[in-house]
Amino acid sequence: MQTVSYNRKYNRKNFSCGKPPLDNYILKNATKDVKAGACTCFVILNGQEEVVAYYTLSTESIPKEDAPSEFKKTIKYESIPVILLGRLARDNSVKGQGYGRFMLIEALKRSVSVAKEHIGAVAVIVDPIDEEAISYYSKYGFTMLPDSGRMFMSIKKIEEALNLADGKSDT
Repeated sequence: MQTVSYNRKYNRKNFSCGKPPLDNYILKNATKDVKAGACTCFVILNGQEEVVAYYTLSTESIPKEDAPSEFKKTIKYESIPVILLGRLARDNSVKGQGYGRFMLIEALKRSVSVAKEHIGAVAVIVDPIDEEAISYYSKYGFTMLPDSGRMFMSIKKIEEALNLADGKSDT
């Protein structure tokens, strides 16, 4: 599996993950958002250049009072810089083949790289679309932010998880 940057020439018309807002996004809004600079979008294509999975990333901030307590003490600003994993979806044609997991890990790796080398961010947040999404992101270590409906994972925690998954350790 390999991701590439989104291009409007890729065929999206048959994309169906079973969640209309995610299906509609790749069909109707991705081109506008990428062109406007509102997000970056990465896709996996099949042999016919059809999108079979995608995710989006953008910068975001959350109010300091919504952040976990460890960040309330260390960040002295009113807002906490984060990366928003805005959308993550895979087509039903590849369900059960690891595309969703691959895309999530890729998005998290990319987020760590950007946060450490380019823009500075303390976490990745997601806006889960439903209970199924909450369960999915929880499985990978995201935790709910109280009263916001958003989920949060610190860059430090992501790095630790990725190092464990890669068999790396500082010890």
